[in-house]
Amino acid sequence: MSRPPRVLSIAGTDPTGGAGLQADLKAIAAHDGYGMAVVTAVVAQNTRGVRSVHVPDVRVLRDQLDAVSDDVVVDAVKIGMLGTTAVVGEVTDWLRTNRPPYVVVDPVMVATSGDRLLDADAERAMTGLFALADLVTPNRSELAVLAGLAGVDDTDPIAAARGVAAAWDVLVLAKGGHAGGDRSDDVLVTPNGTVRVFTAGRVDTTNTHGTGCSLSSAIATLVARHGDWEVAVGTAKDWLTAALAGADALEVGSGNGPIDHGALVRAALPAPRFTDAWWDDVRELLDATIATPFIRRMADGTLEPDVFAGYLAQDVHYLRAYEQHLAAIGHRATGSDAAFWEAAAAGCGEEAATLHHRRLAGTHADDPVHPTCAGYLAHLAAAATHPDVAVLAAAVLPCFRVYAWVGAQLGTAPVGHPFADWIAAYGDPDFAASSARATDLVEELARAATPAVRGDMARAFRESTRWELAFFLMPYELGMPWDFGASRTSSTSSDPSEAVQRIQV
Repeated sequence: MSRPPRVLSIAGTDPTGGAGLQADLKAIAAHDGYGMAVVTAVVAQNTRGVRSVHVPDVRVLRDQLDAVSDDVVVDAVKIGMLGTTAVVGEVTDWLRTNRPPYVVVDPVMVATSGDRLLDADAERAMTGLFALADLVTPNRSELAVLAGLAGVDDTDPIAAARGVAAAWDVLVLAKGGHAGGDRSDDVLVTPNGTVRVFTAGRVDTTNTHGTGCSLSSAIATLVARHGDWEVAVGTAKDWLTAALAGADALEVGSGNGPIDHGALVRAALPAPRFTDAWWDDVRELLDATIATPFIRRMADGTLEPDVFAGYLAQDVHYLRAYEQHLAAIGHRATGSDAAFWEAAAAGCGEEAATLHHRRLAGTHADDPVHPTCAGYLAHLAAAATHPDVAVLAAAVLPCFRVYAWVGAQLGTAPVGHPFADWIAAYGDPDFAASSARATDLVEELARAATPAVRGDMARAFRESTRWELAFFLMPYELGMPWDFGASRTSSTSSDPSEAVQRIQV
């Protein structure tokens, strides 16, 4: 099947997302299925227990079921909490005329506390539903109830499962999650008595809310894809073990919390990087930067020497302050992180004292700080006052990344190019490596930060990238095409459209 399996969950709700329809949809999505949901009961519950249950009129239930089957081809259905005899009967009646290829029933009959969730009439009505099912997934307590309905001994779980499977000609997955010991074994029993045991280590966690819902929905999705019950059960079992292992890290609720439905998905995919998101966010600024007359004329060798010297004079002012900010980050870091920032600070000082002064040749050595340079430095100074050094680290990062990116765009200058040494400095592999290292260090800071600090970091990074663009516009006294805000000192045009037009010079 190339398309995702279309899987319908018929169950109750859980507003905290750990069980019921919400858990079903997460489990379906975790196995690349397209999830649909029909509500049988509106349950006010959380990780500490159920507060109330409202069962809508069965006409509303049937309208939902018919709305799905009248329009969508369903590949598999998972049936969970039904609650009343009337609901059981309505779902059974619908299933008789709209049965998809695969039907999984998770018989929500006994609560974790041991309380019965269905009255005797509803339990008996469930037998008609079992006759239409392919797989029933009871826990130990529910298996005992089913064995009683089937008239078989419930003292031996495997014998009970065999009796239930034979009584309704259905596969039975007797779950072992509620049993003791260091293993969690689920037993799949066929109507002819064949047994296969699926073994896994028991995960030491109390956060098991919704395991039954999630497992049955995962199996329904997987069997619709693979067409084999044993493959589906084994794969779902492995997934559930991983979801249980990740449950504690979710920190959802103060009671019996949910499992982590996305644990394996996150493990399989590269973790999204905050710094990558920030870089994508400033794409327009980068495109405008590479299109500035300063960079275009540097690339083709037509940049006027005096304009270049004026730019370098401002860069010297910038680097002197930038050196101090890098050193400040290094002073608050430890180990190799501190060594990197301190080395970067020293490199700024060397660059200001050598390459820049050689190119200035005295023509602009005494230039005052330009308003654009002053604005950029004021922004960095403000970032340096933030209680978390991560914000300053994010603010200094664009100077690394933008220059390395510009160097990659410019490539290698031909022999005799008037700015070959400067283009080579932009594209130097060692500088590219430093940019990558700085990015990794800022990424680590972002991962350790609170969401509020991450937001400050993102804004500091964006603002610094704006100032990088302004710095490249500065030599030709071009205004910024984006408003920096009236409170900032700069030489920007008050008319953004005029500034955009002037960039095209």
